Amino acid sequence: MSSPLWPYCTPGIPDRLFERLPGIPMSQRELRLLIISHLRLKAESIFWDIGAGTGTIPVEVGLLCPTGRVVAIERDDEVADLIRRNCDRFHVDNVTVIRASAPECLVDLSKAPEYGNPDCICIEGGRNIKAILNDAWQHLKFEGRMVVTAYSLESLYAVSGQMTHLQACNLEVVQSAINRLETRGTNQVFVAVDPIFIISGEKVD
Repeated sequence: MSSPLWPYCTPGIPDRLFERLPGIPMSQRELRLLIISHLRLKAESIFWDIGAGTGTIPVEVGLLCPTGRVVAIERDDEVADLIRRNCDRFHVDNVTVIRASAPECLVDLSKAPEYGNPDCICIEGGRNIKAILNDAWQHLKFEGRMVVTAYSLESLYAVSGQMTHLQACNLEVVQSAINRLETRGTNQVFVAVDPIFIISGEKVD
């Protein structure tokens, strides 16, 4: 799938091309690349993004997987509308935005034949991350991929412990350490991108 705004077959859309809302989190380009690399997508993948925020990852995955299906789950009406607008900006038509709270919405979502049993799931936060992870895992396909982001040690411990409890295989934990060159006044300086933990694993049982 191509987009006039991003007519390339590689991920990494610049942050400035997305519409944003004050206070709504956005996965920055460099972090997005790391997260997407852990998903191990295929052209026809079914992908759930739980806590999709600005919608940067659904847009990127929608472009990368032209015959795939993407579900972006977001509990806030205004933020869900923002995701739809960003999909429209990039002419992405294989993303469905679900305005609902996880994990409560996952059972009904899994019953829809076009969205159920995803090949990969990304969880970008949530009030009860362990419950979301546990319920999402039940709907993940055999040999599917789970990728979860964490911004604190407490979240890292909670997610890695739950992934171990669920017997996720090939468990990986990566911490980002990225700097960007930015202009500050008359100077160009390197500015750190907020570090995150990326925890990933596979369902083989």
